[in-house]
Amino acid sequence: MLFRKLSIIIPVYNEKSTIEEILERVEAIELPLEKEIIIVDDGSQDGTRDILKKLSERHRVIWHERNRGKGAALRTGFGAVSGDIILIQDADLEYDPQEYPKLLKPILEGKADVVYGSRLIGSETHRVLYFWHYAANRFLTFFCNMVSNLNLSDMETGYKVFTRQTLDKILPRLKSERFGIEPEITIMVGKNKIRVYEVSISYSGRTYEEGKKINWRDGLAAVWHIVKFALRRK
Repeated sequence: MLFRKLSIIIPVYNEKSTIEEILERVEAIELPLEKEIIIVDDGSQDGTRDILKKLSERHRVIWHERNRGKGAALRTGFGAVSGDIILIQDADLEYDPQEYPKLLKPILEGKADVVYGSRLIGSETHRVLYFWHYAANRFLTFFCNMVSNLNLSDMETGYKVFTRQTLDKILPRLKSERFGIEPEITIMVGKNKIRVYEVSISYSGRTYEEGKKINWRDGLAAVWHIVKFALRRK
């Protein structure tokens, strides 16, 4: 299959200190594909919206009038893409756009329909932070693998890439508003027997003082979401 355009979805919530830099990094990456950048502001209240209004002439910006969650922002972005390949990019600088060629390679070579960028395999650099976040991530990935029959190492990764055909197959079933979107996507991919590859990526995690938003409540919610989605038909 011939791929011509990459759609990059950037969900944003209160990222005034990083949004301009992440956009500069995304724009700077040279790829053998046309790039489409779609930003979904999920009700930011810290001044991010003022920055995005100035950038809206360069990129498409979609506005949520209130904060609805990452899942809602992604579903809004998914519904607006026009590319042959869709990539999720967080706005917080934890994930480096320099990884795009690596993430796209299995799809461009015709090997994969979905690619996950794993923070937990390979030899790429990682900032050392919270043990309990690491332990929770490994547990949630293991639990999700059990119900999806996949063998991923990092289900919660922010780097997920899809072909348009794959996204069209699972998008009508996606309902999550917050971080439950991660296991929901993964379980839908597993149930539909979609070809999945993982590649090793670098990771520069943030502390809570630097703006990290996910917390233990989201971890408990993820367990509930995995159980709920496991019981749902594909």
